Formats: sequence, C-alpha cells, structure tokens
Amino acid sequence: MRLGVMYDRDLPPEGLIPFARALDETTVHDLWVVEDLGWTGGVSSAATALAVTSRLRVGIGITPAPLRNPMLLAMELANLARLHPGRLAAGIGHGVPGWMRQVGAAVPSPLALLEETITSVRALLRGETVTLHGRAVHLDGVSLVHPPAEPPPVLSGVKGPRSLALSGRVAQGTIVPEGTGPAQLPGIRDRIGASDDHELAVFTYLHTGPDAATAARSVAAGQAEFLGVPVEEVTMAVGTPEEAAGQVRRLWTGGADTVVVRPIDTDPLPHIKALLSAL
Repeated sequence: MRLGVMYDRDLPPEGLIPFARALDETTVHDLWVVEDLGWTGGVSSAATALAVTSRLRVGIGITPAPLRNPMLLAMELANLARLHPGRLAAGIGHGVPGWMRQVGAAVPSPLALLEETITSVRALLRGETVTLHGRAVHLDGVSLVHPPAEPPPVLSGVKGPRSLALSGRVAQGTIVPEGTGPAQLPGIRDRIGASDDHELAVFTYLHTGPDAATAARSVAAGQAEFLGVPVEEVTMAVGTPEEAAGQVRRLWTGGADTVVVRPIDTDPLPHIKALLSAL
C-alpha cells in the first residue's frame, strides 16, 4: 500500500520546490504533479520535483494523449527515467474533451488514440523500434537512442467502462479520479480485468480540521458533475485526522494499491502531517 500526495494545480508553480523537499522528509511514498490545460506542464513539473528530492516516486497525473506525440513523450519520459531510475510513474489519459476542442486537439476516436499512444510509448521505453500505422498514431521505424535501463510504469488515467478495460489491456496501472469510493473499487478492478501487479491508484480530496465540511462543499458539486454521480456519493478524506485516515484505509482495503491525497487548502502540509500522524 502506497500513500501519495498531489501538488494541487492551483498552487503557485514556484511552491513546488519547497513542497517537494518537505515531502521528501516524510514517510509519504509519492508526489504527483498535474497537467491540466492552462495550469502547468506535467513533464517540467516532474523534472523539477525529481531534481530536488532523493527518495520520492514522482507521478505525472496525467498527460493528455491528444496533446502529446508518443515519440516526444517517450523521449521525455526516458530522459527522466535515466536521470532518476525507479522514481517516475507516467500517467496518460484522454484529456478533458472540452479542453481538447479548445486547442484544436479533439480526435475522432479517443479510445484508439489512447491505446495506440500507451502501446507505442511503452514499446519505445523498452528500447524497441516501433512502426505503427494505426487509426490515430503513425510511427515509422522510430526508436530511442538512450532508452532507460528501468522503464517507468505507464498508467492510464480513465473512468469509463471501455476506458477501464483498455487500461487493463495496455497499461501497467490505472488512475481513477477524486471522489471514487471504496465500494466502487471492486467493480473498477473487475472492469480493468488485469493481473494482480496492475497498480490501481485512487485520487481523493483531503482536508483535516474544523472547517473540513466547508472545504468539502467547495469541491464536491463540481466533482459530482465530472463523475456523473449525486453529490452525496463523492467520497473524500475529510474531517478529523482520524476520520481522514479511516477513509484512506478504507480505500486501501477496497482495492487501491496507491491512495493519492489532494489537500484542499493553500497550505497543504499541515493536513498531510496530520494525516500521517493519524495513520
């Protein structure tokens, strides 16, 4: 069981360095960075976090396949994996459809693009020469000059049934979004249908302290709309530190291999330290 922490997209980019250094001194396993349209780039954030830490695994959650040529993405990931062996996890997803349309990157078949992107990126990271003339990806005899000796795991950030099944076929792990509850995890694992070594990473909001209910309300409605569920079904690690820790444990027990908490606060470290103390 792994515990990760997300550096929230609304926090200033320059705060990532002191945050990563502080997190490196705790018992947290992972630091996850974000690539959302208009906020920050995931690869540059991951490179920064890896450079200023010595222990943490850094996850990219997640690069949108429509914005990332698979060859270029493999080059970036290979570079980080060689510089920081064993400390990178790469998430790739469909991208938010509305955002992809905003930048002219919408594709006719998101499923085909994601499958072909993950398949080709993984092959390139293994040092293979790749030729693929698929529905969405076209590569002709390309390979990495400096493939990593230890290829980083590639996870798929998805939520729909067909995308979960795709993730089970082609990725080494699956990332499911904030709000997902422990009762949903067995069904998600069934849809993925992968082997036991397929990592299931679950993102969840975190807030400890007396204003936890107010903080939860500030994000619950939007996340419920994103997930397509009633707001009362949005699960979060909120309340007292003990209550938050209990929710993290239930996600682990429900089937999560990695729980990544996303603090709802401009000062996230006190919430993380309170959670760790309770755990």
